[in-house]
Amino acid sequence: MSSSIQKDPSSFRDPSGFIFEKDNIIYRQVNLCFKEHFDFFINSGCYKNLVHKKLLISHENVNENYTGSDGWYATLEPEKIPFISYPYEWSFDMLKDAALLTLNLVKECINFGMNLKDATPFNIQWLNGKLIFIDTLSFEKYNEQMPWIAYRQFCECFLSPLLLMHYNKIPLQPLMLAYPDGIPLSITHSLLPWKTRFSFHTHLHVHLQSSISINKKADSKKKVVFSKQKMLNLISSLEGLIQKLDQPIQKTAWSSYYEEASQRNQYLDQKKKLVTLWLNDLTDLADAIDVGANDGEFSKILSEKNIFTISADSDPYCINNLYNNIKRSDEKNIQPLIIDLSNPSPAIGVNNTERNSFLKRTNKDLVIALALIHHLAIAKNISFNQICELFNNLAKRYLIIEFVPKADDKIKLMLNEKPDIYDNYTIEEFEKAFSISFRIIKKQEIGKSGRTLYMMKKI
Repeated sequence: MSSSIQKDPSSFRDPSGFIFEKDNIIYRQVNLCFKEHFDFFINSGCYKNLVHKKLLISHENVNENYTGSDGWYATLEPEKIPFISYPYEWSFDMLKDAALLTLNLVKECINFGMNLKDATPFNIQWLNGKLIFIDTLSFEKYNEQMPWIAYRQFCECFLSPLLLMHYNKIPLQPLMLAYPDGIPLSITHSLLPWKTRFSFHTHLHVHLQSSISINKKADSKKKVVFSKQKMLNLISSLEGLIQKLDQPIQKTAWSSYYEEASQRNQYLDQKKKLVTLWLNDLTDLADAIDVGANDGEFSKILSEKNIFTISADSDPYCINNLYNNIKRSDEKNIQPLIIDLSNPSPAIGVNNTERNSFLKRTNKDLVIALALIHHLAIAKNISFNQICELFNNLAKRYLIIEFVPKADDKIKLMLNEKPDIYDNYTIEEFEKAFSISFRIIKKQEIGKSGRTLYMMKKI
């Protein structure tokens, strides 16, 4: 394989093909061993139907064997995905909708004599304000002599975390990070409350399946007949169970942030006007990331200027609210994500290269960090130099950041619960630390709030 071609480190599990990059363009190779299934997928009309219904990304055929592989059959150029995110960065309803999308794909495929052989959320991404399936090689001809090969994977990757979050009433994205291939059913079985054993569908898909797996004999050769109707009944059962699940609404420290901020002497309105005015001077921005985004008020300002924006916050309830607001609108430029900047998603998987870290995936034209720095510096004890390094990794060109002084009521409240060891938390030390990587272009106090807004350019 040519040195100019980079095979995606996460694309090694499926012998059907793989993803690679050439000249900054992403391609998918279809291997000869998958020819029969791929041709049937295309010729049956299944591919056309899924693309038409916006369930699957489209692709263009490229008549070139770029990799020089002897097992090459076809090269595809898939529709471009602006940002790759992972399920442990999604809110409850994002994961729930991804699960329902997966089941919908199965129902659509059956009409064309096909089935879905993979049911991992890593095959689902964000495009034009909606979730969409991206793996063209996950579809194979339906075989009635075999049960759904991806059934257990679906239950562990989707059903397990959704059930645990629903019944335990807490966000469990870190648990999904600990089990990227799915939370084992044996663990889900042990963590779910006893009453779930009396729920027919939960008992069937989790408790019973866990028990069967433990007691299953390795040499079992019992003949299986799994008709399409049986498959549809299984999918219907899973759909019915998942549709009833929700994450109970909980009030957090950030739930009413903008409501409270709007009452502070027009502080929020003045900040919006100032950010909007400054953005007018930056006419060549393609993308941005709004960190500490809460419910996305400032992400919406960026979106209105047709700037693709990652709207990131550590509060899973705020991000879930933002996601549901996006679903109800025609918003296409905002991608919500759960990200804790004091502990962003790490690189994981085989050789720690299978899934890239959040920082490696994120390098945007503009970073907006509003009313955030004091939470990193004082609540998390992260130095200005470390925070500057963080934003230097995230920002390709510009940074709009708000400095909150120590005299601010919010910081006083924080220091009521811990000793004041922050002698270096001053505006002078802040500017000094950030001057290592950024040059201040604009600086202005936000009304009479005592808070200062900066626009900086990366050096």
